[in-house]
Amino acid sequence: MRVAVLPVLSILLFGSLSALAQDRLPPLPADALSPEQKAASEAFLAARRTPVFGPFVPLLRSPELMTNASNMGLHLRYRSVLPLRLSEFIILITAREWTQQLEWHIHAPIALKAGLDPAIVTAIQEGRRPDAMGPEETLVYAFSTELHHNKAVSDTTYARAVRTFGEQGAIEMAGINGYYTLLAMSMNVAQTALPDGAAPQLPPLIR
Repeated sequence: MRVAVLPVLSILLFGSLSALAQDRLPPLPADALSPEQKAASEAFLAARRTPVFGPFVPLLRSPELMTNASNMGLHLRYRSVLPLRLSEFIILITAREWTQQLEWHIHAPIALKAGLDPAIVTAIQEGRRPDAMGPEETLVYAFSTELHHNKAVSDTTYARAVRTFGEQGAIEMAGINGYYTLLAMSMNVAQTALPDGAAPQLPPLIR
């Protein structure tokens, strides 16, 4: 992971510019929805008990894509063999890789509530390897960063993943990295806005 070390003035300027960025694909008014979008929105509400939000707002422009993405997300978030603190750790690594502010805004509190060490969260936020991690966190960090940076996972890391979580866990680790990359890419394209009053938490990475 690239280290993010910026002067305070640069971080403040970045925050101001991010807050002013135009949301290219904001929420659609209910009366502007196509029949397909309306059906997808209703199915989303039934499945998640909340209206379309966050990354699914831009994805609603392709309603079938949004529905399929939502269903995949429900499995990876709630039915994965990985403990929640580890799946959320992967999401934070992915959000940091893409400097995806809303993804971080949503998932950092969930990761902390799930039991991820606050020092790990802070290190990822700052763009550096956490100093102290347990064996499972160390494995998840290696697997995810190898996948993002090398576009592959080494034999050693893969073998450790299978020993620890089984083949299902290894492929679900890849799936969580890939799924949240899809969401991050979609929101970065759309310049999806943070909620009113929320400040960006991720400084730019030095690449």
